Amino acid sequence: MVSPRVPSRRARWDDGIPPVLRPLMRAYLLGYASAVAPRLLTLFLQYLTGRRHKVPARDTPSGTADAEAKTKGVHVQGQLFLDSLRHVLLGGLDLQRFPTFCATIVGGSTLLEVPLKGVFNHFAQNLPELARKRLSRWVASFISAWFGLRLLQSKQTPSFTETITSNPGDGHSVNGAEKQTTIRHAGRTLDLSLFAATRALDVIVGELWARRKTRRLTAQKWTRLERAISRLIDPAMFALSSGLIMWTWIYRPSRLPRSYNKWIGSAAAVDGRLIEALRRCRQGELRYGEETGQAPLLGAMCADYGWPMQWGDPAKSIPFPCEMVHMGSGGSSCELHTVTRFVRSFRWAMATYLPLTLLLAVRSPNLKGIRRAVISAVRSSAFLGAFISLFFYGVCLARTRLGPRLLGTGTAARQAIDGGLCVASGCVLCGWSIMIENARRRKDMALFVAPRALATLLPRRYAWDKQWRETFVFAFSTAVVFTCVVENKARVRGVLGSVLGTVLKP
Repeated sequence: MVSPRVPSRRARWDDGIPPVLRPLMRAYLLGYASAVAPRLLTLFLQYLTGRRHKVPARDTPSGTADAEAKTKGVHVQGQLFLDSLRHVLLGGLDLQRFPTFCATIVGGSTLLEVPLKGVFNHFAQNLPELARKRLSRWVASFISAWFGLRLLQSKQTPSFTETITSNPGDGHSVNGAEKQTTIRHAGRTLDLSLFAATRALDVIVGELWARRKTRRLTAQKWTRLERAISRLIDPAMFALSSGLIMWTWIYRPSRLPRSYNKWIGSAAAVDGRLIEALRRCRQGELRYGEETGQAPLLGAMCADYGWPMQWGDPAKSIPFPCEMVHMGSGGSSCELHTVTRFVRSFRWAMATYLPLTLLLAVRSPNLKGIRRAVISAVRSSAFLGAFISLFFYGVCLARTRLGPRLLGTGTAARQAIDGGLCVASGCVLCGWSIMIENARRRKDMALFVAPRALATLLPRRYAWDKQWRETFVFAFSTAVVFTCVVENKARVRGVLGSVLGTVLKP
């Protein structure tokens, strides 16, 4: 009797590596790729853009000199490109960079687990075997995460370093000479720590909720309210997080990374003078019915857009018309402005999303894949368009539609509305545009923005001697996620669960 043929397993690139070292190598290579690839893409785009904009040599008697200068310029540009390329590729190999950090956490957790398991088997024999196994894995991950983050934190960067110079007469100088003291601040790894804390909290709450759901379904007591909570928890988390980020962008932009401020400003396409007027309203510098010297701010905006100059004078115009918020789009109708704002934002987003989704569809070039890519781009663009238009409509809703009806039309009411209530209304509404996306995207986007929203509540820099608290939170959270992903990969939601599951696989 002929035994059935067993299909041979396709050889993997890491088959030649000892199983115990495979997670470490995967983590290092993945960390290196994630750290270097974006910088390489930016470098190549800058190089190609620079070559495209080179001015050709003129057809004149001096054309030969121009051609020689052009050739020399191309050579210099190419050399600078190669130097930058070398710097990017070698910079990723630095021991205090992200690849080594990833290898330390993943490799340390897998390598330490074996000896720790022996320790717990010897000293904690009264515990069940499964508990000893989980405990050894958690402690191994905690230790590795602690030292991994400390490795990143040990790198000194100018933005988190401050040099204080003591004057000869202040009592702190040496022999009457100036003395320079370097002070290091913590907080460089705050975003990473908040990301880990958010994912650990999601794992814990998700597990508790799943157990509750199982018990309630078994007892046939699962209610509509609980069903609604399960369905709306991710949209609600996104709405709350994005609203907090938008509030920070208006009133405390310094608490957001520079790239965030730049991207939100590009997407919102709003005149910066209008944002500044809302800030001054909240700070009390711009007060309606009073001459506080703020008329030139919005007055310049009126001159640029061809509006009556008195619209920009808070002493005469109480409040400044909502048409200024519309910035000439939609006239005086808030609803028409919302529609035109959506269309404009949708087009802006499609110019970004459609090329990216089509590029990803090249992996499986067929009609179905292209159709899926186009639908995905349309949905994401509609989400972003709705996000922006709902924010502005929320502002108009408080200023024109509901605010005056609920609070009145007096000067104090108008000051309160423009002093924060109108922005709060926009922040509450905008995030619910996430309902346009499918359930999977809602989950990923909610988990993406939540740590960034938490970062707005904390200082970007803090005292160096308090850094151990952040390190403890990161190590504890990472240990929770790593322990969970080995036993139940599906509990670690989103892309992170599948990535960690692949990296930690023996």
